[in-house]
Amino acid sequence: MKKIFFFTLVGMASLQLKAQNIDKIITREYTDHLIKTLSADDMQGRATFTPGIDKAATFIESEFKKIGLQPLTGEKTFRQTFNKYQVANVTSSVKIDGQEIAPENLMITGAATASITLDKSNTTVVKLDPEKPFVAQFRTMLNADKNQIVLVDSKFADLFNRYKDHFSKPTTVDEEDIKKTTSVVQVFVLGKAAATDFSATLENKITKMPLFNVAGVIPGKSKAKEMVIFSGHYDHLGFLKPVDGDSIANGADDDASGTTAMIALAKYYQAQKNNERTLIFVAFTAEEIGGFGARYFSEKLNPDDVVAMFNIEMIGKDSKFGKNTAFITGYERSDFGKILQKNLAGTEFTFHPDPYPDQNLFYRSDNATLAALGVPAHTISTDKIDIDKLYHSVKDEYSSLDVENILSTIKAIAKSATSIVNGTDTPTRIPKLKK
Repeated sequence: MKKIFFFTLVGMASLQLKAQNIDKIITREYTDHLIKTLSADDMQGRATFTPGIDKAATFIESEFKKIGLQPLTGEKTFRQTFNKYQVANVTSSVKIDGQEIAPENLMITGAATASITLDKSNTTVVKLDPEKPFVAQFRTMLNADKNQIVLVDSKFADLFNRYKDHFSKPTTVDEEDIKKTTSVVQVFVLGKAAATDFSATLENKITKMPLFNVAGVIPGKSKAKEMVIFSGHYDHLGFLKPVDGDSIANGADDDASGTTAMIALAKYYQAQKNNERTLIFVAFTAEEIGGFGARYFSEKLNPDDVVAMFNIEMIGKDSKFGKNTAFITGYERSDFGKILQKNLAGTEFTFHPDPYPDQNLFYRSDNATLAALGVPAHTISTDKIDIDKLYHSVKDEYSSLDVENILSTIKAIAKSATSIVNGTDTPTRIPKLKK
């Protein structure tokens, strides 16, 4: 009996030591330092292709270096650089029945080549039904596989202008897109009821633009070929329409909070030195403009070698389940969440299935590409996305965050991932998406 009691005390002491260990490594001061820096005004909202995102990448690189991570195999630095191409319209002229259409009544989508000419030989005219919802018809037009002049009734002016604000910005495409001799173009014209004759000429400027994920590695031991990924996206929206004189979309919750978690977890697991599997920590770029960073990163991996992906997105406030809770997107698609919860037995923290299935969050974040390939790649979040008024606004700032919530969520992920990191648990695969 005394012997059992002795080992019980030893076990309790070991648990306490581990708890103290995590509290010493993942501290309030450290997470504050990370998230305050990433969401500071001088990062200028971390928009893709801006000095602000370059500055954020440099900061993340410096943290990886301090922690002692290694670059990805084949990379000399922590930056995983790749190129996209920006297509910006320089001039456009659209004539219908001899009348030049005013620029404010034009919206052009799909143009990805330098020069485009449209006429009756290569383009058709369609008209949106004014009695049917605009958005559904608009999406159908965007997915068309042929050039179209799309006539839009004036009753849709508000929605037309809202979408025009988005599509008037430069588009980002791949190299194979700009190498094509033609591209499918949709020209939306507001306020025209009919078009017997028409022509359009478009001139675009194409600019090669570098992007960069920031990634570091802790090599595994006995199962080094098997990889576990921890990620968050570090880009945001840059500058938005001013509110009370503030135009910087700081992106403190979206997703400086997730990037902070990823860096803190790298520091924690580097200190533990018990990862049998290789751990990759990556800050993705360009999530906000199409998930380009995650897609490029995923293409460089063999998905069969990736055991699990912990993508962390918006953990800056309590979830709808209350304190010490978070939800996991795609919870029902693998036993990833059950493994995490098993490892949290005896703690206050609980993981829940995604409470917002209508939002399709599972395929709206950087886990999506690997998940589609069968990897148990899930996003962990606490955001009340259905009522979050600060989402994608200039008010998403450090002052709006519950830093204790961030801290408790990071520690819960650190503890719950242990058996996956050390190789004793392997989540079931997700059914691959059919192409």
